[in-house]
Amino acid sequence: MWQLIFKYKIFVSISTSILIMLVLLSIDFSHALHAKVINSSVIIEIEKGDSFQQVIQKLVRNEVNINVFWFYVLGLQGHDYKKIKAGEYEFNSSLTMPDVLSMLVQGKTKRYSITFPEGWTFAQISQKISAEPHLTHSLDVTNNALVMQAIGADSKHPEGTFFPDTYFFEKHTTDIALLKRAYTKMQRVLQDAWLTKSKQLPFKTPYEALILASIVEKETASAQERTQIAGVFIRRLQQNIPLQTDPTVIYGMGEHYLGNISSKDLITATAYNTYTFKGLPPTPIAMPGQEAIHAVFHPDASQSLYFVARGDGTHVFSDTLDAHNAAVTTYQKGKK
Repeated sequence: MWQLIFKYKIFVSISTSILIMLVLLSIDFSHALHAKVINSSVIIEIEKGDSFQQVIQKLVRNEVNINVFWFYVLGLQGHDYKKIKAGEYEFNSSLTMPDVLSMLVQGKTKRYSITFPEGWTFAQISQKISAEPHLTHSLDVTNNALVMQAIGADSKHPEGTFFPDTYFFEKHTTDIALLKRAYTKMQRVLQDAWLTKSKQLPFKTPYEALILASIVEKETASAQERTQIAGVFIRRLQQNIPLQTDPTVIYGMGEHYLGNISSKDLITATAYNTYTFKGLPPTPIAMPGQEAIHAVFHPDASQSLYFVARGDGTHVFSDTLDAHNAAVTTYQKGKK
């Protein structure tokens, strides 16, 4: 009898100890789940092929204060440890241990950004890309033909074929992958605009419209004037009148342009001097934005053939050469 009572007491004692241990473990697990594990923002790179143990070591080494045991337990649930994705992660002080694991499993890597403004040339783009430390530089982006070949483009000239925008990317993204995104977006924007364009435009291809859009982009910073500028150039093309636009002259001068255009520059023939020939130059001269592209596909329907800058960023538009000359005298020569 006493033996039975003794065994019962031992059983109760062990059961109580196990129950207490389970309660303590439950409390510890709950605390580990809800505790913030980072004191300040940290950046950690998980490389392809890293084991779960290596991932944990990197977290601990970078002062992500996870409970290693419970992190293992979390990782085993649903086999999440097999789903961790490589990449660069930025963890901030608001995160808990499940948050950290979730980011790793979902591949919520740190993103960087690069901006190509409207009106930039490809030379400016290539300089910006070359200076971006978080991109992988896979080839010489100043080699035009090589760049276009690498992104799978038919043309050998990159000018104007990349859409101006802010692009987000992960560390180790290649420069060519980024350029291909910008090129693909420009092609999509052009094709969409081509399908809804106004009738009787003098363009045989979307690329011709892109060339004119780049000129419109460089001619005015006033969004309200873009359709008017586009209308002037389109009527000039239709009437076989030279475009006579300074931005193309400047582009054709290249490094010889030092801030001013001389009368000699206006009569010096280059492939881009639209004072010396009729029609479009051979390529765009910069990246046009969405508004400039829309303007050349939907120009205004006035009769103006000329415009001159007022000096405040806007222009005076004229239907006749006499009216234009008067405007030039007023705004360019300082005469009243």
